[in-house]
Amino acid sequence: MTDISNVPNRRLPDPAAMVTLIKPITWFPPMWAYLCGTVSSGVSPLSKPGLVLLGMVLAGPVVCGMSQAANDWCDRHVDAINEPYRPIPSGRIPGRWGFYIACAMSLLALVIGWQLGPWGFVATILGVAAAWAYSAEPVRLKKSGWWGPGLVGISYESLPWFTGAAVLSAGAPSIYVVVIALLYGIGAHGIMTLNDFKALEGDRQMGVNSLPVTMGPRKAAWVASIVMAVPQAVVIGLLVLWDRPFHAAGVTAVLLAQFWAMSVMMKDPKGKAPWYNGVGVVLFVSGMMISAFAIRSLGAL
Repeated sequence: MTDISNVPNRRLPDPAAMVTLIKPITWFPPMWAYLCGTVSSGVSPLSKPGLVLLGMVLAGPVVCGMSQAANDWCDRHVDAINEPYRPIPSGRIPGRWGFYIACAMSLLALVIGWQLGPWGFVATILGVAAAWAYSAEPVRLKKSGWWGPGLVGISYESLPWFTGAAVLSAGAPSIYVVVIALLYGIGAHGIMTLNDFKALEGDRQMGVNSLPVTMGPRKAAWVASIVMAVPQAVVIGLLVLWDRPFHAAGVTAVLLAQFWAMSVMMKDPKGKAPWYNGVGVVLFVSGMMISAFAIRSLGAL
């Protein structure tokens, strides 16, 4: 925890605090999903490395980073009570600078999205709108334990996957891409629910109705596990139906490993949820890439 007792009054943001504000550790999921999209498009990512790199920067540091800045700005009053060491309530990002940073990054996202063609630009608009809808009043979907994680799951996994495929193929992705991307986005709802465990007490005090708050840790962990597992089981069935048995076996293997991790988490849902987010999520995203390779040639069938 950062000691804020000696933080002076500032007029300009602390550069280190600006990096903390946009939370680089959160960039991986949308960047990985975008990469999965490029792989699943059927076009070699090596044929258009500039578009791949630009899209990953857009999905991770820019749009995801912007969403983190917007969320911290909209949560500044809550954080002042529960996490006063964060960049905005600590004063390391003073005044309205948190809002200015989020707005500037929103505009930057649109500028970059324009470079990715019509599909990329529309997807960027949706991503930026979703970020503000999640955090900002009067919508503030994060208050709901169902709509909030659902929006984040779609925004972090399905939308970047769809975008990566659309940008590389310069057109609408195949139905195979859309279905698989949507399934993994739905599964990510469970990951976001487990992520809410770390803010359980603060959410309860401030009226944020996350599933851990409304259901309790054990029931919420069961719901999260089911929501993660069922879409992956559907993916396995589809890959078998689409004559991709070896890829289906690979996704089955990572799902079975997740079942083991889930069994460990269930012994202490509140204490083990962060551990699962480190172990189980790696397995989840591994299945995403296996599925991306499985469907890359299906659009031509």
